[in-house]
Amino acid sequence: MPANSPLPLVGEGQGRGKKLHMLANAKSLRSNQTDAEARLWYHLRAHRFMGLKFKRQKPVGRYIADFVCWERRLIVELDGGQHAEQAGYDRQRDAWLRNEGYTVLRFWNHEIMQQMEGVLEQIRCAVEPSPPTPLPQAGEGK
Repeated sequence: MPANSPLPLVGEGQGRGKKLHMLANAKSLRSNQTDAEARLWYHLRAHRFMGLKFKRQKPVGRYIADFVCWERRLIVELDGGQHAEQAGYDRQRDAWLRNEGYTVLRFWNHEIMQQMEGVLEQIRCAVEPSPPTPLPQAGEGK
């Protein structure tokens, strides 16, 4: 690159091919969702869950999140049998996402298929702000 040429804009230059590949991969994942993904997506889509907007199979940094709520910085991941062999990768991925300010929830596919109400309750707990701790009454505490 000549010394007087401007730096490439974000998303341009050498990384652009990777970004296009990631977007194509995300689109393919949306088109080929698992039964568990389809079932959870039914509950999360179209603001059905607590009025929140969720997206599915969206790039977050260098990863593709199964479901993401940008407003609450929440990522929901569904794991099938292949994740038992890639637990180390998933820990590294989750650590990176948490470092970026996301809460990451993981559920096994069988949990989605057999315990949907419990899964939705865990997601609800993650997005609802915790109630404030009450202040001690006069004469209590120090």
